[in-house]
Amino acid sequence: QVHVVESGGGLVQPGGSLRLSCSASGNLFNTVAKGWYRQAPGKQRELVAVISSGDSTDYADSVKGRFTISTDNAKNKVYLQMNSLKPEDTAAYFCNWKKLSNGEYLTYWGQGTQVTVSS
Repeated sequence: QVHVVESGGGLVQPGGSLRLSCSASGNLFNTVAKGWYRQAPGKQRELVAVISSGDSTDYADSVKGRFTISTDNAKNKVYLQMNSLKPEDTAAYFCNWKKLSNGEYLTYWGQGTQVTVSS
């Protein structure tokens, strides 16, 4: 079992920055990827950024050049640095932790942290 907790959300003006943090605990052996997703009201959850166990990264086109995902493996943390925020970035942001167990991929989610971009 893996327990995931996000933090760092809040209200920020357009053009501002926020840094989201995600802490994971439990059996993290065979972690294969960590990611950030977001869900705005009335919309489906979408991938924002993902980082693999080999530190390769991928981003949604809408956040490329503005957001950066990083990880601290020693602390079992993953971060999302968000710069040049736009109102359309407003959403609940969820951390996703993916591991391989007995040949099966298991995915764990946090409860989410709200990001609101507004003047």
